[in-house]
Amino acid sequence: MNGPGLLSALWLTPLIGALVVVVLPSGARRAARPLALATSLVVLAVAVALAVGFDPGGETHQFVESHPWIPAFGASYTLGLDGIALVLVLLTAALMPLLLLAGWHDVAASDSRRAQAYPALMLATQGLALVAFTSLDVLLFYVAFEAMLIPLYFLIGGFGRSDSSGADRAAAAVRFLIYNLLGGLVMLVAVIGLYVLTARAGLGDAGTDGGSIGAGTFDYRLITAAVADGRLEITTGVALLMFAAFTLAFAIKAPLWPFHTWLPGAAVAATPASAVLMMAVVDKVGTFAMLRYSLPLFPDAAATAAPVLVTLAVISIVYGGVMAIAQTDLLRLIAYASISHFGFIVLGIFARTEQSAAGSALYMVNHGVATAALFLVAGFLVHRHRIREIGYYGGVQQVAPVMAGTFLIAGLATLSLPGLAPFVSEFLVFVGTFGPYPVAAVLATSTFVLAAVYILWTYQRVMGGPPAPGLARTPDLDARELVVVIPLVVALIVLGFYPQPALDVIEPAVAHTVALVGGTR
Repeated sequence: MNGPGLLSALWLTPLIGALVVVVLPSGARRAARPLALATSLVVLAVAVALAVGFDPGGETHQFVESHPWIPAFGASYTLGLDGIALVLVLLTAALMPLLLLAGWHDVAASDSRRAQAYPALMLATQGLALVAFTSLDVLLFYVAFEAMLIPLYFLIGGFGRSDSSGADRAAAAVRFLIYNLLGGLVMLVAVIGLYVLTARAGLGDAGTDGGSIGAGTFDYRLITAAVADGRLEITTGVALLMFAAFTLAFAIKAPLWPFHTWLPGAAVAATPASAVLMMAVVDKVGTFAMLRYSLPLFPDAAATAAPVLVTLAVISIVYGGVMAIAQTDLLRLIAYASISHFGFIVLGIFARTEQSAAGSALYMVNHGVATAALFLVAGFLVHRHRIREIGYYGGVQQVAPVMAGTFLIAGLATLSLPGLAPFVSEFLVFVGTFGPYPVAAVLATSTFVLAAVYILWTYQRVMGGPPAPGLARTPDLDARELVVVIPLVVALIVLGFYPQPALDVIEPAVAHTVALVGGTR
Protein backbone atom coordinates (compact mmCIF):
# COMPACT_ATOMS: atom_id res chain seq x y z
CA MET A 1 0.00 0.00 0.00
CA ASN A 2 1.42 3.42 -1.00
CA GLY A 3 0.60 6.74 0.57
CA PRO A 4 2.57 9.47 -1.23
CA GLY A 5 3.27 12.37 1.07
CA LEU A 6 2.70 10.68 4.43
CA LEU A 7 6.39 10.04 5.13
CA SER A 8 7.28 13.58 4.10
CA ALA A 9 4.56 14.89 6.40
CA LEU A 10 5.97 12.69 9.18
CA TRP A 11 9.32 14.47 9.35
CA LEU A 12 8.39 17.87 7.94
CA THR A 13 5.73 18.43 10.61
CA PRO A 14 8.17 18.55 13.56
CA LEU A 15 10.71 20.60 11.61
CA ILE A 16 8.11 23.14 10.53
CA GLY A 17 6.70 23.14 14.05
CA ALA A 18 10.19 23.81 15.42
CA LEU A 19 10.61 26.75 13.05
CA VAL A 20 7.23 28.21 13.99
CA VAL A 21 8.00 27.86 17.69
CA VAL A 22 11.32 29.67 17.28
CA VAL A 23 9.90 32.64 15.34
CA LEU A 24 6.89 33.27 17.57
CA PRO A 25 6.58 37.01 18.26
CA SER A 26 7.24 38.30 21.74
CA GLY A 27 3.55 38.57 22.56
CA ALA A 28 2.96 34.88 21.79
CA ARG A 29 6.04 33.27 23.30
CA ARG A 30 4.10 31.62 26.12
CA ALA A 31 2.41 29.55 23.42
CA ALA A 32 5.73 27.90 22.52
CA ARG A 33 5.34 24.84 24.72
CA PRO A 34 1.64 24.19 23.93
CA LEU A 35 2.37 24.64 20.22
CA ALA A 36 5.29 22.20 20.38
CA LEU A 37 3.08 19.68 22.20
CA ALA A 38 0.32 20.08 19.61
CA THR A 39 2.88 19.55 16.83
CA SER A 40 4.10 16.34 18.45
CA LEU A 41 0.53 15.06 18.65
CA VAL A 42 0.09 15.71 14.92
CA VAL A 43 3.26 13.70 14.26
CA LEU A 44 1.86 10.90 16.41
CA ALA A 45 -1.38 10.96 14.39
CA VAL A 46 0.59 10.64 11.13
CA ALA A 47 2.60 7.75 12.59
CA VAL A 48 -0.59 5.98 13.66
CA ALA A 49 -2.03 6.47 10.16
CA LEU A 50 1.10 4.85 8.72
CA ALA A 51 0.76 1.94 11.15
CA VAL A 52 -2.89 1.42 10.27
CA GLY A 53 -2.13 1.46 6.55
CA PHE A 54 0.95 -0.76 6.78
CA ASP A 55 0.50 -4.29 5.43
CA PRO A 56 2.82 -6.75 7.24
CA GLY A 57 2.36 -9.26 4.43
CA GLY A 58 2.91 -6.71 1.66
CA GLU A 59 6.02 -5.29 0.03
CA THR A 60 9.12 -4.91 2.16
CA HIS A 61 9.15 -1.11 1.79
CA GLN A 62 5.81 0.66 1.75
CA PHE A 63 4.59 4.28 1.45
CA VAL A 64 7.55 4.86 -0.86
CA GLU A 65 8.22 8.40 -2.05
CA SER A 66 11.00 9.12 -4.53
CA HIS A 67 11.99 12.40 -6.19
CA PRO A 68 15.20 13.70 -7.76
CA TRP A 69 17.46 15.41 -5.25
CA ILE A 70 21.02 15.71 -6.66
CA PRO A 71 20.76 13.95 -10.04
CA ALA A 72 24.39 14.65 -10.93
CA PHE A 73 25.47 12.45 -8.03
CA GLY A 74 22.75 9.83 -8.30
CA ALA A 75 21.18 10.98 -5.04
CA SER A 76 17.42 11.00 -4.64
CA TYR A 77 14.92 11.99 -1.99
CA THR A 78 13.62 8.47 -1.39
CA LEU A 79 11.70 7.44 1.69
CA GLY A 80 10.11 4.12 2.55
CA LEU A 81 8.93 2.17 5.55
CA ASP A 82 9.61 -1.43 6.48
CA GLY A 83 8.47 -3.17 9.67
CA ILE A 84 11.61 -2.36 11.66
CA ALA A 85 11.45 1.31 10.72
CA LEU A 86 7.72 1.40 11.47
CA VAL A 87 8.05 0.33 15.11
CA LEU A 88 10.87 2.84 15.65
CA VAL A 89 8.81 5.58 14.01
CA LEU A 90 5.95 4.76 16.38
CA LEU A 91 8.34 4.81 19.35
CA THR A 92 9.74 8.19 18.30
CA ALA A 93 6.31 9.69 17.69
CA ALA A 94 4.79 8.31 20.90
CA LEU A 95 7.65 9.41 23.15
CA MET A 96 7.85 13.04 22.01
CA PRO A 97 4.58 14.31 23.57
CA LEU A 98 5.56 12.60 26.83
CA LEU A 99 9.05 14.10 26.75
CA LEU A 100 7.73 17.58 26.07
CA LEU A 101 5.38 17.21 29.04
CA ALA A 102 8.18 15.79 31.20
CA GLY A 103 10.36 18.80 30.35
CA TRP A 104 7.56 21.34 30.68
CA HIS A 105 9.37 23.20 33.48
CA ASP A 106 12.96 22.53 32.38
CA VAL A 107 13.17 26.12 31.18
CA ALA A 108 11.33 28.89 32.99
CA ALA A 109 8.52 30.44 30.97
CA SER A 110 9.87 33.87 31.91
CA ASP A 111 13.07 33.05 30.01
CA SER A 112 11.14 33.45 26.79
CA ARG A 113 13.86 32.92 24.20
CA ARG A 114 15.17 29.78 25.84
CA ALA A 115 11.62 28.58 26.45
CA GLN A 116 11.11 28.77 22.68
CA ALA A 117 14.43 27.22 21.70
CA TYR A 118 14.20 24.18 24.00
CA PRO A 119 11.04 22.55 22.57
CA ALA A 120 12.07 23.62 19.07
CA LEU A 121 15.36 21.73 19.40
CA MET A 122 13.48 18.68 20.68
CA LEU A 123 11.18 18.75 17.65
CA ALA A 124 14.10 19.28 15.25
CA THR A 125 15.88 16.24 16.68
CA GLN A 126 12.73 14.18 16.28
CA GLY A 127 12.27 15.26 12.66
CA LEU A 128 15.83 14.37 11.68
CA ALA A 129 15.62 10.99 13.44
CA LEU A 130 12.46 10.24 11.46
CA VAL A 131 14.31 11.01 8.23
CA ALA A 132 17.04 8.58 9.24
CA PHE A 133 14.54 5.80 10.01
CA THR A 134 12.68 6.19 6.71
CA SER A 135 15.43 7.08 4.24
CA LEU A 136 16.09 4.68 1.34
CA ASP A 137 18.94 6.78 -0.03
CA VAL A 138 22.34 6.31 1.60
CA LEU A 139 23.39 9.94 1.17
CA LEU A 140 20.08 11.24 2.53
CA PHE A 141 20.49 8.96 5.54
CA TYR A 142 24.01 10.26 6.12
CA VAL A 143 22.86 13.88 6.05
CA ALA A 144 20.14 13.18 8.64
CA PHE A 145 22.52 11.00 10.68
CA GLU A 146 24.95 13.89 11.04
CA ALA A 147 22.46 16.77 11.19
CA MET A 148 20.69 15.42 14.28
CA LEU A 149 23.90 15.99 16.24
CA ILE A 150 23.45 19.77 16.08
CA PRO A 151 20.17 20.17 17.99
CA LEU A 152 21.29 17.53 20.49
CA TYR A 153 24.55 19.38 21.05
CA PHE A 154 22.63 22.51 22.03
CA LEU A 155 20.17 20.53 24.14
CA ILE A 156 23.03 19.09 26.17
CA GLY A 157 25.33 22.11 26.33
CA GLY A 158 22.80 24.92 26.42
CA PHE A 159 19.86 23.43 28.31
CA GLY A 160 21.53 20.91 30.59
CA ARG A 161 20.47 20.22 34.15
CA SER A 162 20.44 23.15 36.55
CA ASP A 163 22.37 21.05 39.09
CA SER A 164 25.25 20.64 36.62
CA SER A 165 27.81 23.38 36.15
CA GLY A 166 28.01 25.14 32.82
CA ALA A 167 31.50 23.71 32.35
CA ASP A 168 30.23 20.15 32.90
CA ARG A 169 27.46 20.62 30.38
CA ALA A 170 29.79 22.16 27.81
CA ALA A 171 32.40 19.42 28.22
CA ALA A 172 29.77 16.68 27.88
CA ALA A 173 28.28 18.35 24.80
CA VAL A 174 31.68 18.77 23.13
CA ARG A 175 32.65 15.17 23.84
CA PHE A 176 29.33 13.97 22.43
CA LEU A 177 29.80 16.05 19.29
CA ILE A 178 33.45 15.17 18.67
CA TYR A 179 32.94 11.43 19.08
CA ASN A 180 29.96 11.34 16.76
CA LEU A 181 31.42 13.71 14.18
CA LEU A 182 34.60 11.68 13.93
CA GLY A 183 32.57 8.52 13.37
CA GLY A 184 30.47 10.32 10.78
CA LEU A 185 33.52 11.59 8.89
CA VAL A 186 34.91 8.06 8.63
CA MET A 187 31.52 6.90 7.39
CA LEU A 188 31.46 9.70 4.78
CA VAL A 189 34.63 8.30 3.21
CA ALA A 190 32.92 4.93 2.91
CA VAL A 191 29.75 6.52 1.49
CA ILE A 192 31.82 8.18 -1.24
CA GLY A 193 33.65 4.91 -1.88
CA LEU A 194 30.34 3.09 -2.20
CA TYR A 195 29.19 5.62 -4.80
CA VAL A 196 32.38 5.12 -6.81
CA LEU A 197 31.92 1.35 -6.76
CA THR A 198 28.32 1.62 -7.96
CA ALA A 199 29.47 3.89 -10.78
CA ARG A 200 32.06 1.34 -11.88
CA ALA A 201 29.37 -1.33 -11.81
CA GLY A 202 27.11 0.84 -13.98
CA LEU A 203 24.29 0.90 -11.44
CA GLY A 204 23.50 4.51 -12.27
CA ASP A 205 22.28 3.28 -15.65
CA ALA A 206 19.41 1.45 -13.97
CA GLY A 207 17.17 4.47 -14.36
CA THR A 208 16.34 5.01 -10.71
CA ASP A 209 14.61 8.22 -9.76
CA GLY A 210 17.19 10.95 -9.57
CA GLY A 211 19.86 8.72 -11.08
CA SER A 212 22.42 9.96 -13.58
CA ILE A 213 23.23 7.91 -16.67
CA GLY A 214 26.72 6.53 -16.38
CA ALA A 215 27.11 7.66 -12.80
CA GLY A 216 26.76 5.83 -9.51
CA THR A 217 23.80 5.70 -7.19
CA PHE A 218 22.94 6.02 -3.51
CA ASP A 219 19.69 4.07 -3.88
CA TYR A 220 19.65 1.60 -0.99
CA ARG A 221 17.30 -0.88 -2.65
CA LEU A 222 19.26 -0.92 -5.90
CA ILE A 223 22.62 -1.32 -4.14
CA THR A 224 21.50 -4.15 -1.85
CA ALA A 225 19.85 -5.97 -4.77
CA ALA A 226 23.06 -5.61 -6.81
CA VAL A 227 25.15 -6.91 -3.92
CA ALA A 228 22.80 -9.87 -3.49
CA ASP A 229 22.76 -10.92 -7.15
CA GLY A 230 26.45 -10.28 -7.79
CA ARG A 231 26.18 -7.24 -10.04
CA LEU A 232 28.10 -5.21 -7.46
CA GLU A 233 31.22 -7.06 -6.39
CA ILE A 234 33.40 -5.54 -3.71
CA THR A 235 36.81 -7.06 -3.02
CA THR A 236 37.27 -8.56 0.42
CA GLY A 237 39.69 -5.96 1.74
CA VAL A 238 37.69 -3.00 0.48
CA ALA A 239 34.44 -4.47 1.80
CA LEU A 240 35.97 -4.97 5.25
CA LEU A 241 37.23 -1.39 5.34
CA MET A 242 33.89 0.04 4.23
CA PHE A 243 31.99 -2.19 6.66
CA ALA A 244 34.30 -1.03 9.46
CA ALA A 245 33.75 2.63 8.54
CA PHE A 246 29.96 2.34 8.50
CA THR A 247 29.82 0.21 11.64
CA LEU A 248 32.23 2.44 13.57
CA ALA A 249 29.91 5.40 13.09
CA PHE A 250 26.93 3.30 14.16
CA ALA A 251 28.78 1.80 17.15
CA ILE A 252 29.63 5.28 18.44
CA LYS A 253 26.03 6.37 18.09
CA ALA A 254 24.68 3.13 19.63
CA PRO A 255 26.92 3.29 21.86
CA LEU A 256 28.98 0.07 21.91
CA TRP A 257 32.02 -0.57 24.11
CA PRO A 258 34.71 0.85 23.78
CA PHE A 259 33.08 3.77 21.92
CA HIS A 260 30.60 4.48 24.72
CA THR A 261 32.48 6.91 26.91
CA TRP A 262 30.58 10.01 25.74
CA LEU A 263 27.19 8.66 26.89
CA PRO A 264 27.28 8.73 30.73
CA GLY A 265 28.46 12.33 30.86
CA ALA A 266 25.95 13.47 28.23
CA ALA A 267 23.06 11.64 29.92
CA VAL A 268 23.83 13.21 33.30
CA ALA A 269 24.44 16.71 31.92
CA ALA A 270 21.29 16.81 29.79
CA THR A 271 17.81 17.33 31.16
CA PRO A 272 15.97 14.02 31.72
CA ALA A 273 13.69 14.69 28.74
CA SER A 274 16.55 15.38 26.32
CA ALA A 275 18.61 12.52 27.79
CA VAL A 276 15.75 10.12 27.08
CA LEU A 277 15.41 11.53 23.57
CA MET A 278 19.10 10.78 23.09
CA MET A 279 19.13 7.26 24.57
CA ALA A 280 15.69 6.05 23.51
CA VAL A 281 15.54 7.53 20.00
CA VAL A 282 18.78 8.98 18.62
CA ASP A 283 21.00 6.15 19.83
CA LYS A 284 18.59 3.70 18.19
CA VAL A 285 19.53 5.19 14.84
CA GLY A 286 22.91 3.51 15.36
CA THR A 287 21.55 0.02 16.00
CA PHE A 288 18.87 0.44 13.34
CA ALA A 289 21.56 1.40 10.82
CA MET A 290 23.56 -1.73 11.65
CA LEU A 291 20.56 -3.77 10.53
CA ARG A 292 19.68 -1.50 7.61
CA TYR A 293 23.15 -0.76 6.19
CA SER A 294 26.08 -2.66 7.75
CA LEU A 295 24.67 -6.12 7.09
CA PRO A 296 22.93 -5.90 3.67
CA LEU A 297 25.51 -3.62 2.03
CA PHE A 298 28.50 -5.72 3.10
CA PRO A 299 27.20 -9.23 3.88
CA ASP A 300 30.50 -11.07 3.46
CA ALA A 301 32.41 -8.53 5.51
CA ALA A 302 29.68 -8.67 8.16
CA ALA A 303 30.05 -12.46 8.35
CA THR A 304 33.83 -12.10 8.72
CA ALA A 305 33.61 -9.39 11.36
CA ALA A 306 30.64 -10.88 13.24
CA PRO A 307 32.75 -12.68 15.90
CA VAL A 308 34.47 -9.39 16.73
CA LEU A 309 31.19 -7.50 17.01
CA VAL A 310 29.63 -10.29 19.07
CA THR A 311 32.63 -10.15 21.42
CA LEU A 312 32.32 -6.38 21.80
CA ALA A 313 28.60 -6.77 22.43
CA VAL A 314 29.20 -9.27 25.25
CA ILE A 315 31.83 -6.97 26.77
CA SER A 316 29.30 -4.12 26.62
CA ILE A 317 26.69 -6.25 28.36
CA VAL A 318 28.99 -7.24 31.21
CA TYR A 319 30.87 -3.94 31.45
CA GLY A 320 27.69 -1.87 31.51
CA GLY A 321 26.24 -4.02 34.28
CA VAL A 322 29.38 -3.96 36.42
CA MET A 323 29.78 -0.21 36.01
CA ALA A 324 26.13 0.34 36.89
CA ILE A 325 26.66 -1.50 40.17
CA ALA A 326 29.65 0.71 40.96
CA GLN A 327 27.82 4.02 40.47
CA THR A 328 26.86 6.39 43.27
CA ASP A 329 25.05 8.75 40.87
CA LEU A 330 21.47 7.63 40.20
CA LEU A 331 21.26 8.95 36.64
CA ARG A 332 24.73 7.75 35.68
CA LEU A 333 23.73 4.28 36.89
CA ILE A 334 20.82 4.23 34.44
CA ALA A 335 23.12 5.41 31.63
CA TYR A 336 25.51 2.50 32.22
CA ALA A 337 22.55 0.10 32.36
CA SER A 338 21.57 1.44 28.96
CA ILE A 339 25.04 0.61 27.59
CA SER A 340 24.52 -2.97 28.79
CA HIS A 341 21.18 -3.17 26.98
CA PHE A 342 22.62 -1.79 23.77
CA GLY A 343 25.11 -4.66 23.94
CA PHE A 344 22.16 -7.05 23.78
CA ILE A 345 20.77 -5.31 20.72
CA VAL A 346 24.12 -5.48 18.90
CA LEU A 347 24.55 -9.12 19.94
CA GLY A 348 21.26 -10.07 18.33
CA ILE A 349 22.04 -8.13 15.15
CA PHE A 350 25.40 -9.77 14.50
CA ALA A 351 24.29 -13.26 15.48
CA ARG A 352 22.50 -12.92 12.10
CA THR A 353 19.59 -15.25 12.78
CA GLU A 354 15.96 -14.35 12.27
CA GLN A 355 15.14 -14.88 15.94
CA SER A 356 18.05 -12.82 17.25
CA ALA A 357 17.49 -10.00 14.76
CA ALA A 358 13.77 -9.90 15.51
CA GLY A 359 14.62 -9.81 19.22
CA SER A 360 17.03 -6.92 18.62
CA ALA A 361 14.47 -4.92 16.65
CA LEU A 362 11.86 -5.48 19.37
CA TYR A 363 14.48 -4.70 22.03
CA MET A 364 15.05 -1.28 20.46
CA VAL A 365 11.42 -0.45 21.17
CA ASN A 366 11.26 -2.08 24.59
CA HIS A 367 14.50 -0.49 25.73
CA GLY A 368 13.20 2.89 24.63
CA VAL A 369 10.06 2.52 26.72
CA ALA A 370 11.78 1.05 29.79
CA THR A 371 14.63 3.56 29.78
CA ALA A 372 12.20 6.43 29.33
CA ALA A 373 10.14 5.29 32.32
CA LEU A 374 13.11 4.66 34.62
CA PHE A 375 15.10 7.77 33.69
CA LEU A 376 12.13 10.12 33.82
CA VAL A 377 10.94 8.89 37.23
CA ALA A 378 14.51 9.17 38.55
CA GLY A 379 14.68 12.63 36.97
CA PHE A 380 11.48 13.71 38.71
CA LEU A 381 12.97 12.64 42.03
CA VAL A 382 16.29 14.35 41.40
CA HIS A 383 14.50 17.53 40.30
CA ARG A 384 12.80 17.74 43.70
CA HIS A 385 16.07 17.68 45.64
CA ARG A 386 18.72 18.75 43.09
CA ILE A 387 20.93 15.87 44.24
CA ARG A 388 21.85 12.81 42.17
CA GLU A 389 23.81 10.89 44.83
CA ILE A 390 22.11 7.61 45.73
CA GLY A 391 23.39 7.85 49.28
CA TYR A 392 21.38 11.01 49.90
CA TYR A 393 18.07 9.19 49.46
CA GLY A 394 16.14 6.61 51.43
CA GLY A 395 12.56 5.86 52.38
CA VAL A 396 10.98 7.55 49.36
CA GLN A 397 8.30 4.85 49.22
CA GLN A 398 7.05 6.04 52.60
CA VAL A 399 6.34 9.56 51.39
CA ALA A 400 5.89 9.13 47.62
CA PRO A 401 4.51 5.61 47.06
CA VAL A 402 3.38 6.18 43.45
CA MET A 403 6.81 7.42 42.48
CA ALA A 404 8.42 4.44 44.20
CA GLY A 405 5.98 2.00 42.57
CA THR A 406 6.55 3.29 39.03
CA PHE A 407 10.30 3.30 39.61
CA LEU A 408 10.08 -0.33 40.70
CA ILE A 409 8.06 -1.40 37.65
CA ALA A 410 10.45 0.39 35.30
CA GLY A 411 13.41 -1.12 37.15
CA LEU A 412 11.98 -4.63 36.96
CA ALA A 413 11.47 -4.11 33.23
CA THR A 414 15.12 -3.08 32.97
CA LEU A 415 16.19 -6.37 34.54
CA SER A 416 13.87 -8.20 32.08
CA LEU A 417 11.35 -9.63 34.54
CA PRO A 418 8.94 -12.01 32.77
CA GLY A 419 5.66 -10.26 32.07
CA LEU A 420 7.34 -6.95 31.21
CA ALA A 421 8.32 -5.91 27.70
CA PRO A 422 12.14 -6.35 27.61
CA PHE A 423 11.91 -10.02 28.68
CA VAL A 424 10.47 -11.16 25.35
CA SER A 425 13.06 -9.36 23.25
CA GLU A 426 15.94 -10.47 25.48
CA PHE A 427 14.72 -14.08 25.33
CA LEU A 428 14.59 -13.95 21.51
CA VAL A 429 18.14 -12.61 21.39
CA PHE A 430 19.34 -15.41 23.67
CA VAL A 431 17.60 -18.15 21.69
CA GLY A 432 18.71 -16.78 18.32
CA THR A 433 22.31 -16.28 19.45
CA PHE A 434 22.77 -19.63 21.16
CA GLY A 435 22.97 -21.57 17.88
CA PRO A 436 25.83 -19.71 16.17
CA TYR A 437 27.50 -18.31 19.32
CA PRO A 438 26.69 -20.48 22.36
CA VAL A 439 29.56 -19.15 24.49
CA ALA A 440 28.51 -15.55 23.88
CA ALA A 441 24.90 -16.38 24.74
CA VAL A 442 25.92 -18.05 27.99
CA LEU A 443 28.21 -15.18 28.98
CA ALA A 444 25.46 -12.69 28.21
CA THR A 445 23.18 -14.37 30.74
CA SER A 446 25.33 -12.78 33.44
CA THR A 447 23.27 -9.67 32.87
CA PHE A 448 20.39 -11.23 34.81
CA VAL A 449 22.49 -11.27 37.98
CA LEU A 450 24.12 -7.89 37.33
CA ALA A 451 20.82 -6.18 36.54
CA ALA A 452 19.17 -7.68 39.60
CA VAL A 453 21.98 -6.30 41.75
CA TYR A 454 22.03 -2.75 40.40
CA ILE A 455 18.26 -2.37 40.15
CA LEU A 456 17.13 -4.03 43.38
CA TRP A 457 20.00 -2.66 45.43
CA THR A 458 19.31 0.83 44.10
CA TYR A 459 15.61 0.50 44.86
CA GLN A 460 16.40 -0.67 48.39
CA ARG A 461 18.75 2.25 49.05
CA VAL A 462 16.64 4.97 47.44
CA MET A 463 13.09 3.86 48.11
CA GLY A 464 13.28 1.47 51.07
CA GLY A 465 13.60 2.04 54.80
CA PRO A 466 12.63 5.13 56.78
CA PRO A 467 12.74 8.53 55.06
CA ALA A 468 16.22 10.02 55.03
CA PRO A 469 16.76 13.49 56.51
CA GLY A 470 15.28 16.11 54.22
CA LEU A 471 13.02 13.67 52.35
CA ALA A 472 10.00 13.62 54.63
CA ARG A 473 8.20 16.24 52.54
CA THR A 474 9.05 14.80 49.12
CA PRO A 475 5.97 15.33 46.89
CA ASP A 476 4.60 12.35 45.02
CA LEU A 477 4.09 12.41 41.25
CA ASP A 478 1.74 15.20 40.23
CA ALA A 479 -0.91 15.05 37.49
CA ARG A 480 1.48 16.10 34.70
CA GLU A 481 4.08 13.56 35.75
CA LEU A 482 1.46 10.81 35.96
CA VAL A 483 0.34 11.60 32.41
CA VAL A 484 3.96 11.06 31.38
CA VAL A 485 4.65 7.88 33.33
CA ILE A 486 1.38 5.92 33.15
CA PRO A 487 1.44 5.36 29.34
CA LEU A 488 5.01 4.06 29.62
CA VAL A 489 4.10 1.63 32.41
CA VAL A 490 1.05 0.45 30.47
CA ALA A 491 3.20 -0.09 27.36
CA LEU A 492 5.71 -2.15 29.37
CA ILE A 493 2.93 -4.42 30.60
CA VAL A 494 1.06 -4.72 27.29
CA LEU A 495 4.21 -5.45 25.28
CA GLY A 496 5.29 -7.89 27.98
CA PHE A 497 2.15 -10.00 27.74
CA TYR A 498 1.23 -9.46 24.10
CA PRO A 499 4.21 -8.55 21.86
CA GLN A 500 2.84 -10.41 18.84
CA PRO A 501 1.45 -7.38 16.93
CA ALA A 502 4.89 -5.78 17.01
CA LEU A 503 6.58 -9.05 16.02
CA ASP A 504 4.12 -9.54 13.15
CA VAL A 505 5.34 -6.25 11.70
CA ILE A 506 9.03 -6.79 12.48
CA GLU A 507 9.52 -10.40 11.34
CA PRO A 508 8.98 -9.97 7.54
CA ALA A 509 11.53 -7.13 7.44
CA VAL A 510 13.97 -9.13 9.54
CA ALA A 511 13.53 -12.19 7.28
CA HIS A 512 14.28 -10.01 4.26
CA THR A 513 17.45 -8.64 5.87
CA VAL A 514 18.70 -12.03 7.05
CA ALA A 515 18.10 -13.45 3.57
CA LEU A 516 20.22 -10.66 2.07
CA VAL A 517 23.14 -11.40 4.41
CA GLY A 518 22.91 -15.17 4.19
CA GLY A 519 22.04 -15.64 7.85
CA THR A 520 20.05 -18.49 9.35
CA ARG A 521 16.45 -18.87 10.32
